[in-house]
Amino acid sequence: MDSKQLKQLKKAVLELGSNDAFIVLEDADIETAVETCTQARLINNGETCVAAKRFIVVDSVYDEFRKRIVEKFEGTKAGDPMDDSSDIGPLARADLREQLHEQVEQSVAKGATIAVGGKVPEGKGSFYPATILENVEKGQPAYDDELFGPVASLIRAKDEDDAMRIANDSRYGLGGAIFSKDEEKAVRLAREQFDTGMVYINGYGLANPALPFGGVKNSGYGREHGGFGIKEFVNIKAVHVF
Repeated sequence: MDSKQLKQLKKAVLELGSNDAFIVLEDADIETAVETCTQARLINNGETCVAAKRFIVVDSVYDEFRKRIVEKFEGTKAGDPMDDSSDIGPLARADLREQLHEQVEQSVAKGATIAVGGKVPEGKGSFYPATILENVEKGQPAYDDELFGPVASLIRAKDEDDAMRIANDSRYGLGGAIFSKDEEKAVRLAREQFDTGMVYINGYGLANPALPFGGVKNSGYGREHGGFGIKEFVNIKAVHVF
């Protein structure tokens, strides 16, 4: 490589998408989990890299969580984002809505079922309804890929171990969340078992400028924000004094 080519080499940080898992354990506060998961999936019409995308719920609380989250999504109104009565607005472009709906249809064709939503509305604007898919399994876009819009995958796990297995069964690893009243356990699971760059415990936030933001696996490399983010764009010099 010559000197001209070397001048073009730059350090880089890449954030390449996600399929974030929000895990609801047996001892979770279900009301908190439902409220948080709804907001985390539908914020910015679901077009957010760290939005909740897979709701992985242990069997013992699955039915209760499902009932409440379906009610929340059913009550979500799509409309003019400048109207205070609207909960979600249109997607950014028409082709993105087409792609999202195609992913939903492909998932259904491979065995997923629609709990709510899933139909393209008539009229102007690239609107898509708040949608929940169930019976989501490996091999479906709703399990494997990033659905960039207001579509959630609801997945039943046998227990805590199975929930962690499903959460990590993804080529992505940007963010995620764990809901449990046992905060110490949730932190331990996040630290030791959750293969993702960022984890929320009993909550959700887009980004904190003071904390590193980034993922692992196909979600990219490097970190933005905070001290880690600053150091990504400087050359570290070592000075040894004897």
